[in-house]
Amino acid sequence: MNEISQAVVSLEAVYKYYGSVQALQNISMTLNTGEVLGLFGHNGAGKSTLMKLILGVIGPSRGTVLSLGHSPRASGSHHYRQQFGYLPENVSFYDHLSGREVLRYFAKLKGFNRKEAERLLEEVGLQAAAGRAVKTYSKGMRQRLGLAQALLGTPKLLVLDEPTVGLDPIATHDFYLTVDRLKSQGCSVILCSHVLPGVENHIDRAMILGGGQQLAMGNLEELRRTSRLPIEIKAIGIAANEIDTSLLQYHRENPDTHNESQSPSHEANNKGQQSLFVPMDEKMTVVRQLTTDHRLHDIEIKQPSLQEIYSHFTRQVTKDENAKVEANHHE
Repeated sequence: MNEISQAVVSLEAVYKYYGSVQALQNISMTLNTGEVLGLFGHNGAGKSTLMKLILGVIGPSRGTVLSLGHSPRASGSHHYRQQFGYLPENVSFYDHLSGREVLRYFAKLKGFNRKEAERLLEEVGLQAAAGRAVKTYSKGMRQRLGLAQALLGTPKLLVLDEPTVGLDPIATHDFYLTVDRLKSQGCSVILCSHVLPGVENHIDRAMILGGGQQLAMGNLEELRRTSRLPIEIKAIGIAANEIDTSLLQYHRENPDTHNESQSPSHEANNKGQQSLFVPMDEKMTVVRQLTTDHRLHDIEIKQPSLQEIYSHFTRQVTKDENAKVEANHHE
């Protein structure tokens, strides 16, 4: 069996045009069973277009899109699309209906009974408010109702567009626990978010779009290697003027070492925290050298975060877009 038939989602050399605007250019990707893919990019990067193609809302201008092994826009695809779950960025419901009535309505559309609606209302923490009209719901409550709608029928493919918008920290934590549980049950998830720190521990791979192009794709370790961003090594207990001369090329002044609120006794016990920004392949060499210094109190190693990786890959695209705007302004 080839890779395309095994993948839950497969795009091969996909382009999408809106008139003269090229929204997506030569996108190829796969999503496997039980995999969570983070989809990231600035507004206008092509994320919404990509999600609509996967869901079958629109078709590609060129290339092949398969979801659950079938074209989502082909004749008879309705049966397969029932196994999709989708949460849009801006959820909208009939305001005069109660949360329970809304969810029962969607359950009926998808062919599930009302017990499924009750179970999900409890799962997303809306059971107490289920009898209230949706117009009385806060933005976070509407978001949770939208998530319950997306989870109807335990979908095989779940597409979530900014799912934590309006959620408080506890609800956000509970949401990611739900994502982890669905993944463990074999559900494949595409998760689009601008809140990157909360996503990092819950995705298997990240896809970064910019200007309709795929800028990067891979797990965090692969993206760290590709970006060639340095690792931050914090040497605790060594003053700035005590750093070995061979390591000065990596050193950056840490403002915390000049914190006037530190007591003299604290300064005596901990001379500061020096940050060294080291290429990944030089990490162990630098660590070994630091550990030979008897003044060293501790070492902390910080890998490039998803936010830093995202900024690295999108920085040039942002510069190019700003340059185009500036050029058009002067024409």
